[in-house]
Amino acid sequence: MPSLARLAALLGGLVFCVSATAADVDAQSYGYPLANPFEATIATTPPELRPALPDDRDIDQSDYSVRLRPDREFELLDNFWPVTKLQYRLAEQKGSAPLIFIISGTGASYASSITEYLKKLFYGAGFHVVQLSSPTSYDFMAAASRFATPGYSPDDADDLYRAMQAVRAQHPKLQVSEYLLTGYSLGALHAAFVSQIDETRRAFNFKRVLLLNPPVNLYTSVSNLDKLVQTRVQGIDNSTNFYELVLGKLTRYFNDKGYLDINEAMLYDFQQSKEKLSDEQMAMLIGTSFRFSSADIVFTSDLLNRRGLITPRDYRITESTSLTPFFQLALRCDFDCYIAEQLMPMWRARYDGGSLNQLIEQSSLYALEDYLRGSDKIAVMHNADDLILGKGDIGFLRRTFGERLTLYPHGGHCGNLNYRVNSDAMLEFFRG
Repeated sequence: MPSLARLAALLGGLVFCVSATAADVDAQSYGYPLANPFEATIATTPPELRPALPDDRDIDQSDYSVRLRPDREFELLDNFWPVTKLQYRLAEQKGSAPLIFIISGTGASYASSITEYLKKLFYGAGFHVVQLSSPTSYDFMAAASRFATPGYSPDDADDLYRAMQAVRAQHPKLQVSEYLLTGYSLGALHAAFVSQIDETRRAFNFKRVLLLNPPVNLYTSVSNLDKLVQTRVQGIDNSTNFYELVLGKLTRYFNDKGYLDINEAMLYDFQQSKEKLSDEQMAMLIGTSFRFSSADIVFTSDLLNRRGLITPRDYRITESTSLTPFFQLALRCDFDCYIAEQLMPMWRARYDGGSLNQLIEQSSLYALEDYLRGSDKIAVMHNADDLILGKGDIGFLRRTFGERLTLYPHGGHCGNLNYRVNSDAMLEFFRG
């Protein structure tokens, strides 16, 4: 199971052309080798097609923590003591440099693999870098979220903005020439809302903002991922479950290799082997990874708010308490369940909210359409075959961003972020 958990964590979790419309990159000139979106999402880019990055030993970086919710130190249960302060990572250049904030994707911490990759890319290009956890991660929910019920994007972005201000205040001697912002997946959606907040509060005056593979309709994106868990997979019956099937394939693969090492390069190599996963198996693996992230949100939000949906209100949890039974219960509650039982009641109580459609509208890019259309500093890089996109989403991006949208033909969900072509485009955008 540790191998599968690590494999799932790697999932968890993009060349501008001048024209009056979106820059659509054709497949032949693009050269990204994985046309299968499931495979691209899991295996990402072959190692030889990735950019050269600095080694960790050559990066002046440290982890820090900031106290944003002092009240939580008295409210949180004993087993949450490590996250009473929000942790983040700062990579610092010598002297003055632009500072870029990176917002992680769904359920991901500031140290997740994609966030780490982006840090190395931008640090190697001469930027200060701050890595932030997603508002949907348990650590951010506990240490920084006012309501610990993520999913309403304006609230999530406000929590992020306060965290970013606290981070800056903690490093008064850091020489910053200008501020930049990016995020991937759900973090890209949050970056758009954070940018809008900054237009009025003016704490950072972001010069450029880049959205990498953002959901357009948040509900559509989470529904797409949730449905993958329901994929019918050949070879699974009453006596063999999905995890046994995948672990069996991994075991045989590592036996042939002669060593154990799970990383993104290994995942690409694995998909070239005889043990490669089918489309159905990859779909279920991606869906399962998302379901684990959702369950973490369900469990943590219920626990922090004492709602009694997963853990009884009067049940005392200590450091020695096994959380497995509660997490198993949370796994049965998909994102629709979370919205109905936790997010909608909170939203209605605090904001006099109405229907589900209104909540979706206010939490998706639709709510920012006029702002995004008129803001030249914001650009989007996305993939035409991204698993999180629904009908009409690409049309919305075209209408809203025009030539500030770069649409790649392949890459699945964030699978091509570490492709050299995408990396060069990201750096070109931020260098202006």
